[in-house]
Amino acid sequence: MRIEGSCHCGAVQFAVEAPHPVPFNLCYCSICRKTAGAGGFAINLGAKAETLEVTGRDHVRTYQSSAHMERTFCGTCGSALWGYSPKWPDLLHPHASAIDTDLPVPPERVHLFVGSRANWVEPCIGADDKEFEAYPQESLAVWHERMGMTT
Repeated sequence: MRIEGSCHCGAVQFAVEAPHPVPFNLCYCSICRKTAGAGGFAINLGAKAETLEVTGRDHVRTYQSSAHMERTFCGTCGSALWGYSPKWPDLLHPHASAIDTDLPVPPERVHLFVGSRANWVEPCIGADDKEFEAYPQESLAVWHERMGMTT
């Protein structure tokens, strides 16, 4: 699925092909919460890094948030745009909060790093949702395949 996104001020627009476009992972870790938090969590999608098209690249800034993750944001308004890890060079993880394209609604959600959530965050765990203190064993790709939601 082709997804298009932008920052809040409009200085950066991007498009990417995402075989895993369903926003089902809600991450409550302190890094996601502080760099891209919305409601105390961030949601990342799975896209093909080689398909990334960017307008306004001169406004793009990158923050090395850990040994294996670069987080990209708009240098003008601070909006989180995507994450990238050289450990998985074929993948790019657009932040669902930056996406302008309508995304599929997940039949279930995965709440990860719930143990790291801020004390003021009350996760809304649905009947079919899964909850994890850290990473789940099921990957983004496997979840999409199990749900029949790979494009």
